[in-house]
Amino acid sequence: MSRTRPLIAVVDDDQGMRTALRRLLCAANFDAETFPFGPEFLTSLQARQPDCVVLDMDMPQLGGLALQERLTQAGIRLPVVVVTGRDSDATRLRALAAGASAYLAKPVDGHTLLDAIAAAISHPPAPASSTENPVVNRHHPEPEKYDRQPGNNG
Repeated sequence: MSRTRPLIAVVDDDQGMRTALRRLLCAANFDAETFPFGPEFLTSLQARQPDCVVLDMDMPQLGGLALQERLTQAGIRLPVVVVTGRDSDATRLRALAAGASAYLAKPVDGHTLLDAIAAAISHPPAPASSTENPVVNRHHPEPEKYDRQPGNNG
């Protein structure tokens, strides 16, 4: 049986955030599956792969960056939209370099999140053999905002 609505996986240890995001996604005509921790999400990939992952950076057991690395090591190329309550330039650059399609700071505006998910689904990650620069991510809605540190013109 094929899906007619895109499936979005939400990986966040905050129950309230998972519930709110599931409701938002379902109201926006997405199917949503939520996971409290990275290992549960990784196990679910054996049965099905989502069309996009909304991933919290700061989680126990397996943080967002480590989860992104595991996906890459396994050759699993999924669009990832990162959300974090602990925004920093270093984390932003690491997440984008690891292949995130978008990086959003909490609290996340619903429309901004839905736009980022739609863009990520429309432009899935390149195959692992791609030579594309992972920091200059052409799929990010506002790449200039995240690709350069202040004072760096290159």
